[in-house]
Amino acid sequence: MQTIRVETPSARYDVITGSGLISTLAPRIERIVGQLPRRVFVVTSPEIWALWGEAFAGSFAEAPIALFLAPGEGHKTLSSVEKLARQMAEAGGDRGSLLIAFGGGIVGDVGGFLAAIYMRGIPYVQVPTTLLSQVDSSVGGKTGVNLPEGKNLVGNFHHPLAVFADIAALGTLPDRELRAGLMESVKAAIIRDRTLVRFMEEHVNDVLGRDPKALEKVIAASIRVKAGVVNLDERENGLRMILNLGHTLGHALEQATHYKVLLHGEAVGWGMVAALHLAKERGTITSRQAERLESLIHLYGPLPPLKVRAAKLVAAAGLDKKNIGGVRRFVLPLGIGDAGVVQDVSAAELETAAEYMLARATELHA
Repeated sequence: MQTIRVETPSARYDVITGSGLISTLAPRIERIVGQLPRRVFVVTSPEIWALWGEAFAGSFAEAPIALFLAPGEGHKTLSSVEKLARQMAEAGGDRGSLLIAFGGGIVGDVGGFLAAIYMRGIPYVQVPTTLLSQVDSSVGGKTGVNLPEGKNLVGNFHHPLAVFADIAALGTLPDRELRAGLMESVKAAIIRDRTLVRFMEEHVNDVLGRDPKALEKVIAASIRVKAGVVNLDERENGLRMILNLGHTLGHALEQATHYKVLLHGEAVGWGMVAALHLAKERGTITSRQAERLESLIHLYGPLPPLKVRAAKLVAAAGLDKKNIGGVRRFVLPLGIGDAGVVQDVSAAELETAAEYMLARATELHA
């Protein structure tokens, strides 16, 4: 077990990683809130509940009320939030209720947003079950849903009471989901932890082979990166934007392919390839550094092939949340273990980076 503390101006809570957390959840939550409230709700997916529902509910004297969210980005919508909120209201949910988000990143984002707005805000707990959600989306208080015009354009900051990341849940995770999640760990290493870069280079077989010690090291290090940045910039006014390395074109890829082709981590992986090329062209990293870091990305691939035009991606990137007042903000590595935000990336530069990314995808899948 490892505990990582998140401390921001508005919230303080622990992220606990280890094995066996799902089956001991109720007493762990009680140590935080005291007596459990009369109504406990769990937002989850049918697939996760089928695998882990019995273990999850077993630690509660009275089983939580399960609310189901269908899998996929297509269900990360305002209409899904309304449906879940109405189910909570019909079941007697009130301001004293507790919500638990139990699943991957989509469940966590939707569940957190639901908790943020139901009765103007109720407490909630994150229990992430995918690697991507454990190392990234469950930590930091970001919640939200997509619009047809772009990803995560409606949301809120609402921190959980705690995060319980059970490594045992990764045992049922498909290989593709595992590799996609590891892209967020690669991102964390590139922007803030050169030691993690080296560890992931040297222990790729252990990590992909799901060695518990190797996975726990990667997960804990990734969470520490996220927590450290969030502690310094809770509301993404500056430094926290570096956590979006690879996300500008990554989100554009997801939107351009209608959220049906790429997993989020895969899109971020390709987005990082583009960002590394742009950083090399600008001279914020050397060619050797760019080659090393891109090689690290592909070690945890393969990333899927891409069939989209660069111009379409540039257009989709125009709605990126980091953009303010028409100024395009972009996260670039400034070395190995460092990153920054630039505000003068032109459409031409972005299109060149996208074209490089698409060319690499063609080469690797030739």
